[in-house]
Amino acid sequence: MAEIKSGRPVAASQRPTGGDKAIMSQKKQYFRRKKLCRFCVDKVDDINYKDVKLLSAFISDRGKITPRRISGVCTPHQRRLADAIKQARNIALLPFAAEV
Repeated sequence: MAEIKSGRPVAASQRPTGGDKAIMSQKKQYFRRKKLCRFCVDKVDDINYKDVKLLSAFISDRGKITPRRISGVCTPHQRRLADAIKQARNIALLPFAAEV
C-alpha cells in the first residue's frame, strides 16, 4: 500500500493517476435546457379536472403524479395540477393506481 503525506494508507483504486486529466478534457460538455412551465407558456390560469387527456400527461404509468423536477411545471401550477388530478380521481375520471 502506498502512503500519502497524511500518513494514512490509500488503496490503489483511490490513488490519483495522470490519465484522469486527459479523460476529463476529452469529455463533451452536456448542456441541459431549462424546463419551462407548459401552463405559463400557454398562459393557462385554470386547470380543469375534466380535461383527462391533459391530466394523464402528468401521471406516471404507475398512477403517481409526476414531480415538478421531472415535469418542468412551476410551483403554483403544480399545486393546481395536483388538486385537479385528485379531484378527477375522486369522481373516477382517472385511476388511483395502475391497471394490473
